[in-house]
Formats: sequence, C-alpha cells, structure tokens
Amino acid sequence: MGAIPTQRETVSCAIGAPAPAAGVTAPECARAHVVLLGSSLAPGAARAMVRAALADWAELGLPGSRQLTGHLAADALVVVSELVTNAVVHAGTDVEVTCRLEESGTLVVEVTDHRPSRAPRGGEPVTPHEIPEYGRGLRLVASLSEAWGITYRPGAKTVWARLPAAGGEDDERIEAHAGERGSVRHGLPPAPPGPAAEAPDAPAAPAGTARPDAAGTPAPAGTMRPDGAGTPVVPSGTAHPDAAHTPAVPAHGACADGPDGGDGPQWPDWGDGAQEPGRRGVRDRDWLGRGALSFLAEASDLLAGQLDEELVASLTGQLVVPRLADWCAVWLEDESLGRGGAWGDDPGASLGARLARVWHACESRVDELRTALEKDPPRARDPWRSGPVSHPWPGDALGPHAEHGAALAYRLVAGGRPLGTLVIGRAGVPAFPEEISGLVEDLSRRVALAVGAARQYARQATISAVLQRGLLPGAVAEIPGVRSALVYEPCDKGGPSGDFYDLFPAGDGRWCFTVGDVQGKGPEAAVVIGLARPWLRLLAREGYGVPDVLDRLNQLLLDDATEAADAAARALVAVGGRPVAPGDGPQTRFLSLLYGELVPVGDGVVRCTLASAGHPLPLLLSPDGTVGAVAQPQTLLGVVEDATYTSETFELRSGDTLLCVTDGVTERRSGSRQFDDGDGLAAALAGCAGLDAGLVAERIRRLVHEFGPRPPEDDLALMVLQAE
Repeated sequence: MGAIPTQRETVSCAIGAPAPAAGVTAPECARAHVVLLGSSLAPGAARAMVRAALADWAELGLPGSRQLTGHLAADALVVVSELVTNAVVHAGTDVEVTCRLEESGTLVVEVTDHRPSRAPRGGEPVTPHEIPEYGRGLRLVASLSEAWGITYRPGAKTVWARLPAAGGEDDERIEAHAGERGSVRHGLPPAPPGPAAEAPDAPAAPAGTARPDAAGTPAPAGTMRPDGAGTPVVPSGTAHPDAAHTPAVPAHGACADGPDGGDGPQWPDWGDGAQEPGRRGVRDRDWLGRGALSFLAEASDLLAGQLDEELVASLTGQLVVPRLADWCAVWLEDESLGRGGAWGDDPGASLGARLARVWHACESRVDELRTALEKDPPRARDPWRSGPVSHPWPGDALGPHAEHGAALAYRLVAGGRPLGTLVIGRAGVPAFPEEISGLVEDLSRRVALAVGAARQYARQATISAVLQRGLLPGAVAEIPGVRSALVYEPCDKGGPSGDFYDLFPAGDGRWCFTVGDVQGKGPEAAVVIGLARPWLRLLAREGYGVPDVLDRLNQLLLDDATEAADAAARALVAVGGRPVAPGDGPQTRFLSLLYGELVPVGDGVVRCTLASAGHPLPLLLSPDGTVGAVAQPQTLLGVVEDATYTSETFELRSGDTLLCVTDGVTERRSGSRQFDDGDGLAAALAGCAGLDAGLVAERIRRLVHEFGPRPPEDDLALMVLQAE
C-alpha cells in the first residue's frame, strides 16, 4: 500500500489564461501539490504524483508541455525522490511536494518539511563551508538542475530545484526564481556513487541561506516578517529605487562566468550593466541618499533580537554582502584572555580570535577566501579603536578577476571590551568610498552591541542552568515497596524555577518526600530553595517528625528575613539614608510546601505521614477509582510567627497511588477556567486507575498541557508515589 496523501491539489493554466498573481517569478502553466506522511513510502508516492502530473499536462497540451521530454521527466523523478528522501530521513515530519510547469517548459520541484533546523550530527559544530561526510543527495540534485536553493519560513524549510527545458536555458528566469525562492548554487560537480540522503540544512547551520530580493540584496536567513509571511525581511533601505524596472541580478551564490570560464565576484548589476568603479560610485551615492538610514534602523532591529553570537555573525555577513561589499568576514574573540590579549604586532599573537563567518557574493569562493583570511588575521595596534583600518587584500583567493581591491577592518568594541573584528572587501577599486566606510562603521557598532548582548545572555543562561541543577537532587531514592515518578518542567528555561522536589532516605527505615513552591522565580526564589531543601534533609535525618520539621523551617525563614531587613537598614543608615520604617525592608519569600514521611511496615503496606503548608492538597487514588484528599490546608511557611503545624497519617496499600502537585498543575488556565475547577484534578486522577506510577505522571502532564491552547505559563512539578 502506498503512502497516504493528506492533501493533494492540481492547478492548471490553459493557453490564454490570465497572468499569474504577483509573486510568481515566471509564467506558470500548471501546478501539482501533495502532502505526504513522513514515512518510507513517501518518495514513491511523490514520484507517482510527479509522473501522473506530467502525463496529465502533456495530454492537455498546456504551454510548455511540448518540452517535457523523457529525459526531463526522468530527471524530475530523480530530483523529487532525493529531496523527499532527505526530508523524511532528516526531518521526520510530513512532507509537502509541489511540481510546477512554466511556459518555457522548465519544471520547478519544491519539497517542504516542518523541521526548519536541526543539530549537526554527533553534536560537533559544522562550519557552513564544510561538505558533510554523510550523503550526496544535494550534489546529485545540483548536477541535474540549473539552480537550486533552500528557503526558511516560520516552522518550515523548503528545498527547491529548477530543471531546464530541452533546447536551452533562460538565465534571466533562473535568477528571477532564485531571487524569489532562496540562495542559488551553481557549478557543483556530478555526484559520485554513494548514499543519496543528505540533510539540506546541515551545512547551513545555524542561520541557513540568504534569499535575495528583487534588487539582489540578500535578506538575513531565517528572519521572518512580523506578519508571519514566508518572505525574509530585507531592510527597506536596501532596495534600489529602480528595482522594479531593472532585470534580475545574481543572487548570493550566483557567480558570473569570466572569459576563461572562472567564477569572478561581481558587484550586483543595477540595470544599466555598469560594473566599473565610477558607475558603482554613482549607484553608491544614490542608494546612500535614499535608503542608508532605513537600512541602519532595520539592521539594528534585526541584530538586537538575536541571542546567539554565531547568528549575529551570520546576519552581519548577509547584511553587508553584496550591498556594501563583495565579501566580508567576522572574527570573534575569547574575552577570557583579557583586554587586548588576542591581538598584537607579533604574527602569532592572534590567540583567542577565531574566524566565525565568511560571506562572499560568489559562494564557490568562500572556501579559498576563508583559507586566505585565516592565514592573515587582522592585528589591531589599538584593540579599542572601532574606526576602519586597511587590511591586506587576500589576492589570488578571489580569482583572476579580483586580484586587486580594497579591504577594511573594523574593531567590534562594546562596553569597553574588544569582542572581534569585521573585515569587508571590494574588488577592482583602490579604496572604499567614505560614505560606505562610514556606514559600515555605524553598522559595526551595532554588531558589537549585538555580540555583547548575546554573550551576556549566554553567561546568564549558563549561570542559571548551573544554579538550577544545584537546587534539585542529583537522584531520587528508591523506596522498598513503593514506585515513584516525577515530572518537572520549569516555565522559564533560562532561569531558576520556583518549584522544587526531593525524595531521600532519612534513616531508621524512613524515607521523606517533599514538593514545594516558592513565591516568585529567579535568583530570589533560588535563595529560598537553597535554604529550605538542605534544612529539610538535616531536620529529617536528626529524627524530627513531620510537624516539627515544618515548625522549625517556618521559624528559619522568618529569622532569615529579619536578618536581611536589619542588614539592609544598617547599610542604608551607613550611607546617610533615613532609617527604614517597619514593613519597608526586604520581605521573606513565602513558601508553600507538602512534606511527608514514608515507613514500609510489611505485607505491601506503607505508613505515610504528611502535612500541607499552604500547598495544593495531595490526592489518594484507590484501585477502585475513588479519589480523596489526605491532608488539611494550613498556613504558608514564612508568614506567621510561632505557627504550629499538624500532620495526618494513613496507610498506602497495594495499588494505592498518591499524587502531589504544585499550583502550576491546579491553576493551569484556559481562558477564565482553571484545571482544578470543579475538582478537575481529582477527575483526571480517577481516570488513571490501573496505571502504574510512570503512566499516571505522564497522563496528568499531558492533560495539563492539553487543557489550554498555549503552553503553560507557570512552573510544573508533580510526584507520584504508588504502593506495589
């Protein structure tokens, strides 16, 4: 049985039909589209769809169908098979396949998956210029097509290929389609024998490829418009004012062939065919007068939203090339070496500086350019000066048509810290125009700020992750005769959670468990958890009973708040401030806590003693499906001086299940409703009768997530204890 398509549509345009809608770069005569389940049957189903579509179009005699030769049809089947196999193997999602016929007879195959990025294999970083060792599928596609590329949209990635009609090729339409669909790659050698599956996104991590606009300016890859459309955002200032009246230009990765057949870097053709420096300068001044300020403003917005320094470097290259330069490179430094420690006059003094990104208007020149730049990194005499300084031209690395040119290096400095260097270059000119140089200097300051912000975020995320791990037990105890299961999902992945749990041996045949929730989140909540959890363990192991542990923990929290308030008052008076009025100083963080003690007594019976201090009450599920609360509500910890707590004791018998949760479960919202409205949690637990502890925990977690249309907005923790 073949793959089951979830959707299929065919649209045909007969001779004389109205022109296609705006946004279609070439007259389209027919389109076939199918959505396939991501299984091993998908490639065969995709081939069948393309084969049937080509036969239908030929039978209808649509424009362009006369060029549908058997050779072209065979190529289309190979290409669609390779691209669908790639999507199934490396994305694992449903696959959308589109085949379009243009009036010229050119076929366009597009395959879309819904996993726009993935980590490189083996967890090792893969630089964008490297060819993966696994698979040759895209090289085979490149050898059969006249242009191919990748387009990133929110939640999706499309790989497309254009197959030329028999009898010639239309370069203008090739480049027009490249400007609409993604980056173009030419000149890849034929695929040697080998595996046919290659991840299309692997060599482009993390930012992917650029998608040129109508004027040939590449947009930052992976960046989408706020309205959710699939077109990458291009700063409005980068569009040439006459772009609508000029022919399409080479996109990033498309190289003009020189007289000797070599690939020479070319400045984008603005429509008059002028490539000489004089005409280029005229175009520079025209663009600077019309769109430079808008370019900087929108580039600032784009860079400011990035929290990964590698992505900032990638976006910088795509902003600069080809609008401001033929090529650019971004070095990033290791700040741990100290100020200026990565730079000096000594050729070997570039320790700590790494070439993070190289971008060139001709993609085939990237490898050679990277090699040349790595041999001669920038060395700034003044590491804290951000203005441009000359940089050696990389020479033969750019081909016979770019043996000479101008290159400038800009130090990336933010907050008094040198972070790296931006280098740009133009072929065939003795020097950069001052206007361009000044504009890139302004852009480099914004890049430096974005890199600094990304590093600060990375440091904070690392600290938070380390702190979060320290607040939770490394392992939970195994209790004889009791199965346990835990679910812990902090809402803020980048900061400490306010929820915590523990399950530990207390000695003398006793095991203790706790589930707690501190008021608020972040470092303040982490301080309270760091105080409460060790004290719980210490008091339990000293032999204190459940009520005594809560009494002492309550007093400890109040004493800690009093000491903090006294310290703040003394510090304020020491600097000449007025004394703090009662109630105005630092306040204690309230703590809701469920704390209990388990003692196996034999014959499958476990005695449980517990108390709830301002916490959602624990629920007990019997084998017959009945559910009931097994504790009484009491006051939060850290609120009332000299509060006295009480506990309840009951027996867990074979098949009984005890559920302990935080308010992230009970107060999960869907509009004005909460998950526990009308005893919703008890009803959900009753439906878990007969399940083991792990399945009970997973089912409650799933029901909580499915309760609302959006992800939970609070931390979520739950513990399941089940007597065997």
